[in-house]
Amino acid sequence: MHDSNNTIAGWVLFAGIVALGTSIVSGEIFNGERPEKMGYPIAGVVEEGAGPAVVVASIEARMQTADATKGEAVFKKCGACHNADNGGANQLGPNLWGVLGHPRAAHPSFAYSDALKGKPGTWDFKSLDEWLTSPKAYAPGTKMTFAGLGDPMDRANVIAFLNSHGSNLPMPAAPAAAPAAAGAATPADKAKGEANGAGAQKAANVPIVTPEQAAKGGQKNTGGDAAKVSQ
Repeated sequence: MHDSNNTIAGWVLFAGIVALGTSIVSGEIFNGERPEKMGYPIAGVVEEGAGPAVVVASIEARMQTADATKGEAVFKKCGACHNADNGGANQLGPNLWGVLGHPRAAHPSFAYSDALKGKPGTWDFKSLDEWLTSPKAYAPGTKMTFAGLGDPMDRANVIAFLNSHGSNLPMPAAPAAAPAAAGAATPADKAKGEANGAGAQKAANVPIVTPEQAAKGGQKNTGGDAAKVSQ
């Protein structure tokens, strides 16, 4: 009987050791630490407390102040794969001489991806700005691995530089000023209102002349009690 109790106690102790070991191992595998950021991000949803969304000026507006010289400096980031020289050879990417106004995926002797071949039309200021923002987003499946230029003015400056190399397209027209909101007073309206207000105030300060006072000499007789009564 004594041996039987020892056997049972041994098995209980063994089972406890196994359970403890299993708990330790599972704790190492499944780390239960609290994540740094709770929840999952949802595309298009701005987090509470986040700053206002940055509004990027249109390419038409940015091209009004674009600088080809600054663009040449930014273009050095592209120089590993492209050149913009007249008659320059294709490299990892096609030669970009005269690219603005040129049909997409049409430079001779360069093997373009089907993704870019599927973008008909010609390169203009807007489409080139979109391409430089993110080639992969503009033409999913493109062979171009460049992530894009995040700075809107860098893109405008590069486009100005490329335009000066064989394209020379006229700059796009500046966007029209937004119309004033309904009911909003324009500066001219405000100035007119202030002038009318000043005139009304001046008129209010002019004493009223009764016919009797006018007969006795006009405004020089408007003082005293007579003036008070007439007002």
